[in-house]
Amino acid sequence: MVTEQQILQALSVIIDPDFKKDIVTLGFVKNIKINADLVSFDVELTTPACPIKAEFQKAAEEAVIALDGVSQVAVNMTSRPQKKVQTANGLGGVKNIIAVASGKGGVGKSTVSAHLANELANRGFKVGLLDTDLFGPSVPTLFNIHKSGVRQTADNMLHPHELDNGLKLMSFGFIMGSGPAIMRGPMVAGYMQQVLTQTYWGELDYLILDLPPGTGDIQLTITQTVQITGAVIVTTRQSLSIADVTKGIEMFEKVNVPMLGIVENMSYFICDGCDKKHYIFGDSGKTSLEDTYGLRTLAELPLKPKMTGKISDAEGDADISNMVDQVVRALGMQGTEKLERPVVTVTEKTINLNWASGRSYAIPHRDLRLACPCANCVDEYTGEKLLKPESVSADIKALDVTPLGNYAVVVKWSDGHSSGIYPYKLIDKLTSWDAGFTPL
Repeated sequence: MVTEQQILQALSVIIDPDFKKDIVTLGFVKNIKINADLVSFDVELTTPACPIKAEFQKAAEEAVIALDGVSQVAVNMTSRPQKKVQTANGLGGVKNIIAVASGKGGVGKSTVSAHLANELANRGFKVGLLDTDLFGPSVPTLFNIHKSGVRQTADNMLHPHELDNGLKLMSFGFIMGSGPAIMRGPMVAGYMQQVLTQTYWGELDYLILDLPPGTGDIQLTITQTVQITGAVIVTTRQSLSIADVTKGIEMFEKVNVPMLGIVENMSYFICDGCDKKHYIFGDSGKTSLEDTYGLRTLAELPLKPKMTGKISDAEGDADISNMVDQVVRALGMQGTEKLERPVVTVTEKTINLNWASGRSYAIPHRDLRLACPCANCVDEYTGEKLLKPESVSADIKALDVTPLGNYAVVVKWSDGHSSGIYPYKLIDKLTSWDAGFTPL
């Protein structure tokens, strides 16, 4: 009869593409049971919507059925139990909250939020979408629901609209109709907190928050009221949009919201005549957003007609499906990866980064300033350096260095520059032999 050790050995050849480790080492294999020639076990994934669930199940079945003495295999695909950490009334049954934000309006953030929520609901998950933009709500238009008014119960709980696929929607547009919202900051924050805490969502696997653009009162109210599982930044490669990405990343980091990655919207269009990708705001091959910010680019969404109308028009689209896969995988990784921030010290000559694991770097101030990848220092279209070495003084100093998650640091400089985010991958390159100095 086959042994548990033999089963684990067979399953250890299955590698998780995100963590780069086998599923046995990751602790995904649980509850192995052997009954003569029948073997059953669970494979516990990081998130219920894991897009490679079917691949793992097929690989696990094939690996174990190949063992001598095994004629039947039952693989039960499960997901890690989600903690319901929300304390607000209507959010008690919500497992994951994903915030979708942008530093600037007009980049398609609401469209991305709606596609993310709708695709997850079409996959059979319990999903809600909250449109938090008081001044320009988009959900009524995106889902073609223009009847104002929401049902309110005796206990003052608001009940969201529910679509045929189970997706639950709430928007200020449903409450206020098509009229303009004319109110000041404190009133805006009060309305937002009320809708956040008094919408009854029931049991949800995912609640998607479509945040208004910028980093103002509404965003801060939300991050202080609920515990957000992870955030996605939406942008285009247009210089005005990219310049504001830093502000969004810093806002989420300051309020301890994990960053999942960036969605580059309207990245390109495919010409009907030549079938070639045309990059409207610059080719990502010149300088990627990942190079600039250290965050993973989750998707590069094309500009095409069916993604500019009603959300239902784009159901089944491969680009949207891939984006959702990447967001879900990033969410799963975020829940498993250990946050390792370096200890930062600044000396007269160098900026020092030291990790508990032993990794350690010392970077001269001026070298790091000259390597700034922001849009003010590097042309995002061509990758050409705009910052001239002669414009940076020899005695420039870092006044403040703040780690951002597992991926970068942001630096405020003595010359007033503060928009640069320095990915650890960039620092790795700077501290190579080619740069003239090495890791400690």
